[in-house]
Amino acid sequence: MQIITTHRGTDFDAFASVVAATLLYPDAIPILPKSINPNVKAFLSIHKDLFEMHAIGEVILNQVKRMIVVDTCKWARLERLDELKNNQGLEILLWDHHENPSDLNPCWSCQENSGANITLMIREIRKQGVCLTPMQATLFLIGLYEDTGNLTFPSTTAEDAYAAAYFLENRADLNILSTFLQPAYGEKQKNILFEMLKNAHRTKISNLTISINVLKISEHVNNLSLVVHMYREILNVDAAFGIFIHHEQDKCIVIGRSSVDAINIGSIVRSMGGGGHPGAGSAMLKTVNPKAIKELLMELLKGNQQTSVLVSDLMSYPVYTVSSDTTMEEVGKLLKEKGCTGLPVVDDESLMGIISRRDFKKIKKHSQLKSPVKAFMSTKNIVIEPHKSPMEAARLMVKHDIGRLPVVKDGKIIGIMSRSDAMIYFYDLLPD
Repeated sequence: MQIITTHRGTDFDAFASVVAATLLYPDAIPILPKSINPNVKAFLSIHKDLFEMHAIGEVILNQVKRMIVVDTCKWARLERLDELKNNQGLEILLWDHHENPSDLNPCWSCQENSGANITLMIREIRKQGVCLTPMQATLFLIGLYEDTGNLTFPSTTAEDAYAAAYFLENRADLNILSTFLQPAYGEKQKNILFEMLKNAHRTKISNLTISINVLKISEHVNNLSLVVHMYREILNVDAAFGIFIHHEQDKCIVIGRSSVDAINIGSIVRSMGGGGHPGAGSAMLKTVNPKAIKELLMELLKGNQQTSVLVSDLMSYPVYTVSSDTTMEEVGKLLKEKGCTGLPVVDDESLMGIISRRDFKKIKKHSQLKSPVKAFMSTKNIVIEPHKSPMEAARLMVKHDIGRLPVVKDGKIIGIMSRSDAMIYFYDLLPD
């Protein structure tokens, strides 16, 4: 006997991957965990006849000779399947879109980083020439869109986009997507969010703002991940964690959300036995000691900074400056000679303003080229400190629509952070 299974708390990508596995392994029995995402549950309530699934209780586990696991690589994330570890000669095949160490010891695996697991599986389905029905294509596109944020998450790859196009070519229905990808937010979620906001605290870790909130819950609540997402956005912090304690069941759920590259949520929760992506993840713990969990999270956060790159590593120096009485004609020559688009205007080591090529548009008469730079420079001095992150520099540039930031330490300019300097970081052009 062979079975197909996935992680508990099954989302659309996991469910789509189970269905895809039935096309690749037609003799295997697809098994869904009891715990599935509310949106998946709603989808199945209507489309159950199209996608035949089985429960774990319907399978005699000691007869299983092969197990196909999709969208996870950990025993801890599989529901009630520990008994299979004792099966003599059990063959495990693994499909997972995270290149994380696996304790499943598979005899074969396809583990590659991609935005969605279904992307890896559709590659093989196409290779084998298996045709998709419009409903299968629709489900697969839902799974792909959910895990890639409609192809907007940083983890999205070019192959994800090609897979989406293929599903649309196979008549995937976008109207169904909009129906089932709506997050469920009701009275229970609203009350939990309200309680979290009442007790919200912020803390700084390596110049990043974090909020960790501990809350007791007395019953099962769906879509806590949406609550944590909204909590992070309302507090406007770089990362937020919800530790939800369920005393009756002697367990706790840790859910994290991050908006910055410097905090990899997936890496953190994997250290706690969970899973996820750089921006989102969760873990289920068999404990009700919130203090210990919070301390563990803090330690993991302190050691999880994904980049040590600072503004001081990227800024340009030495800094070419001009005084406020320099003529615009001289500034124009200097900009051309140095090959830069702007210069700080400095008098007695104090920043007076910034002059850029864009400011030359203010000149209406040729005689104005003899005017001092102070008549045309921008005096709205937006600066940044050398220990700040490239992400913070980029935010300032976008917010104030400026192309360069003077880097200031102890009141003195030590460098310039330009858009091109920022691009060196964001497009991963740092030297080895």
